[in-house]
Amino acid sequence: MVGEAASDRKRTFYAKADALSPPSRWPVELQALHGTLPDSLIDWAAARARDLRVGGDEVLICAGLLTGPQASARLAAHLGLALQPPDVPLPVPPDLAPTVLRLQTFQTPPEDDLPGYVIAARGLYARRLASALREDPTLKRRARVIATEHLHGTLARQCADGIGRAAAFDLRAHRPDVSAGTIRFTRRMLLPATMAGAAVATAGLSAPLETLLIVQSLLSSIFLASATLRIATCLARPEEPPPLGLPDAALPLYSIIVPLYREERVLPRLVRALQAIDYPPEKLDIKIVVEPDDAPVHAALARMALPPWFEIIVAPDVGPRTKPKALNCALPFTRGSFVVVFDAEDVPDPDQLKRALAAFRQGGRNLACVQARLSVENADETWISRLFAAEYAGQFDVLLPGLAQLRMPILLGGTSNHFRRSMLELIGAWDPYNVTEDADLGVRLARAGWTTAVIGSSTAEEAPITRAAWMRQRTRWLKGWAQTLLVHGRQPLRLVRELGWGNLVPLLLLTAGPFASALLHPLCVAWLIADVVRGVFLTTPGTTLGVVATALSLTNLAIGYGAAAWSCGLGLKRRGQFALAPILILLPFYWLLLSVAAWRAVVQLIVRPYWWDKTEHGLGRLRPQAPLPAGAPARAPAGILTDSA
Repeated sequence: MVGEAASDRKRTFYAKADALSPPSRWPVELQALHGTLPDSLIDWAAARARDLRVGGDEVLICAGLLTGPQASARLAAHLGLALQPPDVPLPVPPDLAPTVLRLQTFQTPPEDDLPGYVIAARGLYARRLASALREDPTLKRRARVIATEHLHGTLARQCADGIGRAAAFDLRAHRPDVSAGTIRFTRRMLLPATMAGAAVATAGLSAPLETLLIVQSLLSSIFLASATLRIATCLARPEEPPPLGLPDAALPLYSIIVPLYREERVLPRLVRALQAIDYPPEKLDIKIVVEPDDAPVHAALARMALPPWFEIIVAPDVGPRTKPKALNCALPFTRGSFVVVFDAEDVPDPDQLKRALAAFRQGGRNLACVQARLSVENADETWISRLFAAEYAGQFDVLLPGLAQLRMPILLGGTSNHFRRSMLELIGAWDPYNVTEDADLGVRLARAGWTTAVIGSSTAEEAPITRAAWMRQRTRWLKGWAQTLLVHGRQPLRLVRELGWGNLVPLLLLTAGPFASALLHPLCVAWLIADVVRGVFLTTPGTTLGVVATALSLTNLAIGYGAAAWSCGLGLKRRGQFALAPILILLPFYWLLLSVAAWRAVVQLIVRPYWWDKTEHGLGRLRPQAPLPAGAPARAPAGILTDSA
């Protein structure tokens, strides 16, 4: 009886509400909902919308009280506009789909010599549409409303080929000079290296020690300069930007892109980590990008109740199947003025987006990218994960912050890169053919004259726990570095002009230096072992050149190991993981593994240049996540849905 009485009161309430005009205190997108929800609930949504400077319908959608299609249907009815059916094909050419997705509107064939429009009007855009209707009443018969979800879904199906082709081929077509897709190993490219090798071999036959000394001296200058740069970053004192100090109303819309492939193991953990981000959900735009044939991930996503601010994007099977291609496929669907990339196994600090915004404010309009620090959460699992954690600590807690402090170019990490969307699009977004799209993007940003900052906020990642998994991952990284060197080094004069020597030299030391060092490290070790066997230090003065060559090898190894150990040890100390420092005694062995990976990378660069060797995640022991904070910010106050509201 009590339930029936409550139902009667609800019906009476809604009947009375429908008979009244919507209160003028509500914005148009909430006026459209008059009679659908209690006035007190709409008042709450209006208040929160004012506080956040978003649409009231977006508040209700994020609170789970309304769906996007429902909001669009009510808005169309309220404004007297037709509603675009979700199952009707849209007159959008495939190559224009990315532009339509960015604009959220498109023009239809004219009627009575006037163009028609289909508009995904939601939130503040709905208010602009209402204002346009007041100024031009003819729009009522020319405009139709479509739900954002239906626009995205229809174009994703109907224009998959156009979206995929733009993602895969636009950079190569419009900027071939910065695309790895235009790099081909030909006889012409191999000829200089072959001639140089032949010249060294010929000289070595006639004067082996003199030739060795000359080569050693040239290489030593590179290796020692690289070690010096690493030491300089150890001495730099990175500064953290001040707290953001912005109210939620001033926060911009922020897009998060997470590409997935065979990541069903870590998917629940990922979603929980993204839900824990300290940012108004009405201003979050999260895109999960999946491959069309990844059935386990599709099934896992279908079983999950994702929040309304999540959207699943299927990357069309066009072009290379790489992470950067997937990112490019998702970018047109994003709505934020800032974009960040996370990997499937990532657990970012909850305040990372706000700290990135603080860095953007401090860095000014010339700051295009903010790199968060990456840390390893399963460091103590195996010896390879310990060394990986030490290396990451040296890279992200010492080297990159030091380079940023010294105003030098930065090779980005593969995740937790925060971008100004406008600048990201200006340089052509990600290169689908570069298997270290992060390093390449860092170089292209520097060439465009923009800067990158590093913040103290961390993202926890999973380290490989087996030597085989580490080898596959490191081979891909080194192959990508080589691709980046080939792409940006094919026009050296232009590169010098755009970067300047002050930026070019550190950049070469960060890319060519480690790659050359990894390739030649076994030769240096072999030379030293041979010297020890021959007793070169105990021979007659006639072998002075041999002693000098050996001394150079020893100096290179000592300074190289020392600089790396200092950087990694300092990083572990800053990270609070200094107990792992004893593992650094294995650095010589680790470097030999790096050499194997470097030679594998050279072979792959020739025979499989664009092959993406996927790293499996969810295999290590990852720490349990803390529970989400009670009371999501978008949740309506308790009791607001009662009849007395």
